[in-house]
Amino acid sequence: METLMTDPGTGTTEPQDSVPIAERDVAAVPAASRRTSLLVTLILGGLTAVPPLSMDMYLPALPEVTNALHSPAATVQLTLTTCLAGMALGQMVVGPMSDKWGRRRPLLAGMVIYVIATALCALATNAELLIAFRLLQGLAGAAGIVIARAVVRDLYDGVAMARFFSTLMLISGVAPVVAPLIGGQILRITDWRGVFVVLTVVGILLTLLVWRRLHETLPPERRHSGGLGEALHTMRSLLADRSFSGYLIVGAFAFAALFAYISASPFVIQEIYGASPQTFSLLFGVNSVGLVLVGQINGKVLVGRVSLDVVLGIGLSVITAAATALLLMAGGVFGDVGLWPMAAGLFVLMSAMGLVMPSANTKALLRSGHAAGSASALLGTSTFLLGSVASPLVGIAGEHTAVPMAVVQLSCGVLALLSFLGLCRPWQRRGETATGTGERTRL
Repeated sequence: METLMTDPGTGTTEPQDSVPIAERDVAAVPAASRRTSLLVTLILGGLTAVPPLSMDMYLPALPEVTNALHSPAATVQLTLTTCLAGMALGQMVVGPMSDKWGRRRPLLAGMVIYVIATALCALATNAELLIAFRLLQGLAGAAGIVIARAVVRDLYDGVAMARFFSTLMLISGVAPVVAPLIGGQILRITDWRGVFVVLTVVGILLTLLVWRRLHETLPPERRHSGGLGEALHTMRSLLADRSFSGYLIVGAFAFAALFAYISASPFVIQEIYGASPQTFSLLFGVNSVGLVLVGQINGKVLVGRVSLDVVLGIGLSVITAAATALLLMAGGVFGDVGLWPMAAGLFVLMSAMGLVMPSANTKALLRSGHAAGSASALLGTSTFLLGSVASPLVGIAGEHTAVPMAVVQLSCGVLALLSFLGLCRPWQRRGETATGTGERTRL
């Protein structure tokens, strides 16, 4: 069987081999016909796990940092905000760089700076220095996020790319769950600086693996030769593509709904519904398992049998329905429902993310084979920026009501669904089979 892949930029069709091969000579192999080894898959998963590790391992140490550096809690909270902002802005810089110079050099440079910045965080003597080093850590850590996505786009097309993104979710989805647990255990044997020491060691090991085992995936003939002007022109061209912008917005609003859950759930579960920290940790872990499990079902069962647009539409509909149910319960429409119905609603909403996020990323990147780095930068920056906006909104009415969380999640779900219908317009695609957008199968 041979697949004809339509290039979104040129409208031409090229035959693509549907069975990938090893990644050793990736520069000479068509994108849809490559396969990564298990180690390279783990490396890419590790690169996408760096942000949640950098953010969440540090969370249990916040009270200790406040006392140790003699700073107000609001000032110490800026160490989280600046790291998140750095990760958002850094992707806009590193993505176009990787389109110009290839994937390896910007990635290695970013990882080296990440290691240095993380080590400096461990040595910070006051909150102001820690804030500055955390900003640098976020800027450098962005290289792993944006280039990992670009590498996947270099190696895969269509169905294979959707499946690989689902595999990455298995790795990166575990990171937010285990990171606070790891951070808490580190604090049992050392102080907050030990968290950054561990992150430094993780960064060194990942840098060595990238240097030794991650080959260049963008051949010289496919690189962009221009400077900042061409990079901005490329991004404008991507955003001018209605479908690309649609899938970008869909993914960003879905991530914002996820971030609203992460930000509000400790207060909702513990303060409002009276659960213990252990119960909260259990529910948080179960919800993360649901996201990862549905992502794996998507990648192993649905992809290749059901259109990515159909999967994406189902996922968005489930998110919107779950958020509606959460708002009705939080608003007291059904009376005092208690913890478990709310927990069930959050589980359904989180699990549906396993359908939406891989599909949205895949559909967007399929539109950007000529500029995967820039496209990945736009995807990453939009999700982080919207996530950072959604995070404070969930607490706008205080810590004793779950209504703001549900309102933010429902708003994000509705806006994502409207963007999908209004910008992506999946019903207009002709000749699409279950193998994915832009592909026609020929025997």
